[in-house]
Amino acid sequence: MKKKKLLFIFNPRAGKGQIRSRLFRIIDTFVKAGYEVTVHPTQRPQDGYEKTRELASDVDVIVCGGGDGTLDEVVNGLMAAKSQIPLGYIPAGSTNDFASSVNISRNILQAAKDVVSGEPCSLDIGLFNHMNFVYIAAFGLFTDVSYETDQNLKNILGHLAYLLEGTKRIFNVPSHILKVYANDVVMEAEYIYGMITNARSVGGFKNLVGPDVELDDGLFEVTLIRKPKNPIELNEIVTSLMSAEDKTEMIDNFKTNCIRIESEERIAWTLDGEFGGEHNQVEIENKRHALNLIVNQNK
Repeated sequence: MKKKKLLFIFNPRAGKGQIRSRLFRIIDTFVKAGYEVTVHPTQRPQDGYEKTRELASDVDVIVCGGGDGTLDEVVNGLMAAKSQIPLGYIPAGSTNDFASSVNISRNILQAAKDVVSGEPCSLDIGLFNHMNFVYIAAFGLFTDVSYETDQNLKNILGHLAYLLEGTKRIFNVPSHILKVYANDVVMEAEYIYGMITNARSVGGFKNLVGPDVELDDGLFEVTLIRKPKNPIELNEIVTSLMSAEDKTEMIDNFKTNCIRIESEERIAWTLDGEFGGEHNQVEIENKRHALNLIVNQNK
């Protein structure tokens, strides 16, 4: 019987470089499951995207090892190759929001075992103008932290690195006057933060996007935070976010399958924790069931 081919793309610097120390055991797990394995450690930004796009048609399964940014590259490579082959994910980043949302083990060796014993399930992803994202597109307060924070600092401090970088600017919060088109409604307001998500965990915090999140329903969860005019409104925002209860008019929450956001000035966006460019108009669409992710349903 001809062996199935598996391409393992991993970021050797993700997290604390923990995949490197377990590389043999990960590959051994794949080989014992009957796969012919090709291993590619990423060499530079977008290397994961390029290698996936190049080889997707030649393999039966791709497994991505690294953080959310590495995952984003590989998924974009699959979309560029117009491939729907199954994707396995071994999370090894600082935050791993996506893994938390789909209940993938944070234990690297267990995640590898789950790849070979799991089954593909269809999940939604997002189309941001002409780019794909896996679980979040965001702008405003703190959204540049993940791609501006030094990788070594991320590795040492994990979540704390994001918080330390973010608190430097807490008292100098920029805001943006936006027109938001969604669900046949137009909203215009001044916002300090916005996120369009398909995730149960953001920034390591669960339930930040609210309850009843389904990752395959063709809908995004949208959270837009208005600019507070005083400490009372700021406190309302923080309390509402931490409790995951909608108790303030300072946050606009809704679900939609597509959204358009316009601003007079160009705004920096982040896609899955990586810089997504500066735009004064974005159109975001839900691509339902576009990703075939391998998960262990029996966990």
